[in-house]
Amino acid sequence: MRQIGLRFDVRPSGVAEDMIDGDDPGEAVEAVALAKARHVARNEPDAVVIAADTIIVLDGEVLGKPADADDARKMLGRMSGRWHQVASGLAVLHARSGREAACHEVTGVCMARLSPADIDAYVATGEPLGKAGSYAIQGRGALFVEKISGCYFNVVGLPIARLVDLARAIGVDLMHEAFGGCGVYESSQGNEDRPSR
Repeated sequence: MRQIGLRFDVRPSGVAEDMIDGDDPGEAVEAVALAKARHVARNEPDAVVIAADTIIVLDGEVLGKPADADDARKMLGRMSGRWHQVASGLAVLHARSGREAACHEVTGVCMARLSPADIDAYVATGEPLGKAGSYAIQGRGALFVEKISGCYFNVVGLPIARLVDLARAIGVDLMHEAFGGCGVYESSQGNEDRPSR
């Protein structure tokens, strides 16, 4: 969000992310994102809340965040040389008006063949911990990604084009927020419409 020029505050939601199964992971991760947005909006009545949740699906099984380094090694070993799907749920909620919209995006990712040494070296960096599927494409995990089919930003965890569309659907212009200070857009929104995530 900082990359595209949005001003925001981070507000953890406390919503459990473990209610997702492999039956319809896209719909489930969308429901989690919407639950997060609604939870944060209760305490931020003047905010535009953006919430997201991302999971990895391999052979119909959801791979969440690794429990520890050994779990991260196992996940990376399973994904080595194979395609998996990254599903991100996204929700935007205008707290003051109650308008909300949600969607999900799915991107295919082909992981390169990884040696045990590759995996051990990556896990030793600590980057896989706390990441769905045990890797971060925007970090050193990029070394392991052979190709993708779909939205890169979705693999990072925030499908930008979908975010812009959802915000417009509820009457929030993120283009104005991002470019308003550039002299192209006239300022018509105040801090009350600052995104919160």
